[in-house]
Amino acid sequence: MKKTVVIYESKYGSTRCYAQWIAEELTCSLFERKEFNPQDFTKYDVIIYGGGLYAGGVSGIKLITQNWKLLKNKQVVLFTCGLADPEDSGNVSAIRNSLTKILSQEMLEHIHLFHLRGGIDYSRLNLTHKAMMAMLRRMLLKKDTESLSKEDRQLLESYGKCIDFTNRESIQPLTQYVLSVPVSCSK
Repeated sequence: MKKTVVIYESKYGSTRCYAQWIAEELTCSLFERKEFNPQDFTKYDVIIYGGGLYAGGVSGIKLITQNWKLLKNKQVVLFTCGLADPEDSGNVSAIRNSLTKILSQEMLEHIHLFHLRGGIDYSRLNLTHKAMMAMLRRMLLKKDTESLSKEDRQLLESYGKCIDFTNRESIQPLTQYVLSVPVSCSK
């Protein structure tokens, strides 16, 4: 039986929510990034890491990049969580393109990626994230209304409010993948 761990870093709660659901579904260990000792990677066959998307980066991804020697012979799954709708292939391409700047080619070939949609509560955003969202809003307001995507319109309509796109069912492809892949014996 595969020994699995879910590790996450969450600033506003959506990534934590998904990590908890995944750990429940797989009946496995769950750790917040700051509570996990990288030396403990040796105890697990499957490592699932989740981080929020912020300005093209994944929160806490250094846990993976700085400890790759401990991970490269393990089943590694990375899930990202952000406002970008993963049903939009353009969003997925943009996320994966930004990951090519963070992860080596070896990592990209080895890690299985999943993208989940989170939410936003403007009242909880820190000053930097509020400023980024205000800039994005200003940029969208300058565009022709006809050219706005459904996601852009949602962002404008919900600006300053709380909107939650988390959905427990969206973890199914990830959990099914983890359950379906046998553990490699190469160590």
